[in-house]
Amino acid sequence: MSGLTYEAVARFAQQGGTLYFAAIFIAGLIYALWPRNKEAFRRLAHLPLEKDESDHV
Repeated sequence: MSGLTYEAVARFAQQGGTLYFAAIFIAGLIYALWPRNKEAFRRLAHLPLEKDESDHV
């Protein structure tokens, strides 16, 4: 009998998927909180509140 059972593959996929999505989340969090991106995110956050339509292009 092989050591590669359904349970072993499922456990690996679950743990690997958890680590993968945690890494993606941390990378997104770092990107969002990076000081260089602060002004761009601030401008984009206030974009819906602007009254002039020409600024949205």
